[in-house]
Amino acid sequence: MSSFLYILLAILIFGVLIAVHELGHFMAARLCGVRVLEFAMGMGPAIWKRQTKSGTQLSLRCLPIGGYCAMEGEEGTSDDPAAFSNAAPWKRLIILAAGAFMNFLLGFLLVVVCFSQVTAVTTPTITGFMEGCPYQGEDGLLEGDTFYKINGERIYFSDDVNTYLARGGGDTADIVVIRDGKKVRLDDYPMVRREYVDEQTGEKVMKYGLYFGVTETGFDAKMKYSWYTARDFVRMVRLGLTDLITGVVGVKQMTGVVGIVDMIAEVGTESPSTYDALLNIAYLAAFIAVNLAVMNLLPLPALDGGRIFFLLVTLVAERVFRRRIDPKYEGYVNTAGLVMLMGLMVYVMFNDIARIIRA
Repeated sequence: MSSFLYILLAILIFGVLIAVHELGHFMAARLCGVRVLEFAMGMGPAIWKRQTKSGTQLSLRCLPIGGYCAMEGEEGTSDDPAAFSNAAPWKRLIILAAGAFMNFLLGFLLVVVCFSQVTAVTTPTITGFMEGCPYQGEDGLLEGDTFYKINGERIYFSDDVNTYLARGGGDTADIVVIRDGKKVRLDDYPMVRREYVDEQTGEKVMKYGLYFGVTETGFDAKMKYSWYTARDFVRMVRLGLTDLITGVVGVKQMTGVVGIVDMIAEVGTESPSTYDALLNIAYLAAFIAVNLAVMNLLPLPALDGGRIFFLLVTLVAERVFRRRIDPKYEGYVNTAGLVMLMGLMVYVMFNDIARIIRA
């Protein structure tokens, strides 16, 4: 496949992710008895419309870049008892969270598809030590130890060991291993990369000096490691946000839609075969889906998480002050948040374009 086709595939992926998100809202609204005025797949002019018996207009629009679910009373008050604004708070909460849930579910299912092709994975269980490794011993690490946590972060795969030891930024780490079925703590354990000779290539390498085991994956293992991977995606988003807030990375290093489309195209063209390209892109799409799920639940205006936060604030205010907050104020906040979000997206987009041009 050409780079252009991979770009079209990337755009289609974004469309599917957004459409699945809106489908979550639609399904939850119907189950909760909230009237849906229109459920649209795609954006732009409609190329097909149909009115259902419940009064919902189903439409297919010409641009495959998303969709939307318009509910009665979503943007303000309504006299309709089936309006979103008149639904019980727990129903509104479910409807608002359903989009993110569907994104996460899609991401998990894509990971399952990717792992269905995997016959073995490298586990964080130590099977040996490189010559001269100083970490082997009764007061340290032993063969058969399985890394469970490093600096409080759960370890799922052998790559996690290197990642979270390096992320600690120091010469020591708080390590928890599973040894003979029991958790063993090694607090402030000194562990740094050292120079070793690779037994296969004979070259000098900087490593921690550990060898890890490989396990075959049956159905149960594939499902388990798929779940671990989805959870790891959530953690990656959390750590990325933490790095952004603490200044470890800057806003200029953020990647938006343009950058991700370029990344998907690059992954596709650099894969050894079309089959490998589709698997690699599916894995990347799974990460994007989980990323969207987590980001959308952040308590920020214009996002579902912000609307959930405002819903909870409203409930507290009603209990304390015995009066309901006018929904128009939520609309003002969401509008302001949307403007700022669009501004950030434009800024990131121009950075992505500049980065691609420089490359």
